[in-house]
Amino acid sequence: MQALYEPALRAIERSTHPLIVVPEGGGVDSAATALGLGRFLRKLEKPVRIVSADREGHEHLAFLKSEDAVEPRLEHIQNFIVTVDMSRTKVDELSYDVVGDNLHISLKPQSGVWTSQDIHLEPSAYQHDLIICVGAESLEACTHVFHDHTDFFYRTPIVNIDHSPHNEHYGHYNLVDVTASACGEICHDWIESSTPELFDEHMATHFLAGMIAKTKSFRTKSVTPRTLQVASNLMAKGARREEIVEHLFRTRSVETLRLWGRALARLKSHPKERMVWTLLSQQDFLHAGAHEEALPGVVEELISSSPHAEIAIILYEDREHAICGIIHAAPPHDALALGVPFRASGTHEEARVCFRNKNIVEAERALIEHIQSALSHT
Repeated sequence: MQALYEPALRAIERSTHPLIVVPEGGGVDSAATALGLGRFLRKLEKPVRIVSADREGHEHLAFLKSEDAVEPRLEHIQNFIVTVDMSRTKVDELSYDVVGDNLHISLKPQSGVWTSQDIHLEPSAYQHDLIICVGAESLEACTHVFHDHTDFFYRTPIVNIDHSPHNEHYGHYNLVDVTASACGEICHDWIESSTPELFDEHMATHFLAGMIAKTKSFRTKSVTPRTLQVASNLMAKGARREEIVEHLFRTRSVETLRLWGRALARLKSHPKERMVWTLLSQQDFLHAGAHEEALPGVVEELISSSPHAEIAIILYEDREHAICGIIHAAPPHDALALGVPFRASGTHEEARVCFRNKNIVEAERALIEHIQSALSHT
């Protein structure tokens, strides 16, 4: 495994300002692992920045007390430079003014004049010289972070960390291990094989939190003897397992519990297709006093309350009254494939869809009928 990790470590050592990206649908595993990597990079004296396309993955992670703030959008990664040739004419005074949508820059020469040939306009180098994607099967999974800055992604080296068999190996350095249970497990192996002395209890807790969340506290089929060995090693390094379990599984706000109740009261199922789904209106959120950030917990509740279901769906009305949905699919099903007609984004395990010009009942009919039809042809 050393040969797999060594080139990525060299890339980090060469980097001066790395960027960590969490994809949409990355969940707690990607989010917690990103925070752990942020701590690792700070120990290497690398000023790091974390940006997340996932709106809900960080809801229960405040207890990790990370030094790194997670930003919802990637902004200010490049400046625009105005270069003036002063070999013949020096600047005496510089000023600027904003007039409507226009920026006026005024240069007063000491003597003489400038011509248009003396002035050059060009963008600066990007602020970040390395991208680390955590749990993104493809660049498309980074949604707006990627789409708003495609040139930056294509011009910057990428470290791709993932355990999904659907990963597209888009990185220049692909730390993709399909035998791992979580990104936290991969990052443990990476750091343990290269710089184990940098591990501390906080980093270990971050990685273990990702593993516990992804494996439902080591109850999924992806758990292997190696997974348990890594978890044991992280706890030996000080990872706070009880604290993780308490915050991820035992501590739920009254508002979230109310929303769970409303979702479960409307639970519908198709036993033949092993599918369950429910609907939540904006009134449900208001009456429960909860927000959309509580939805991942509702998905978890749907899955745990329907152990035989392989597909779990929540259709909900968001704050702008648009109808959106979360599709969670266990193998061999593919959430992204099931949501293709509705422009799904996310991962093959969990995808998000939105509907235009449909109310929640119409969206339910369109989505459920499509999935039933798709499953009948498999």
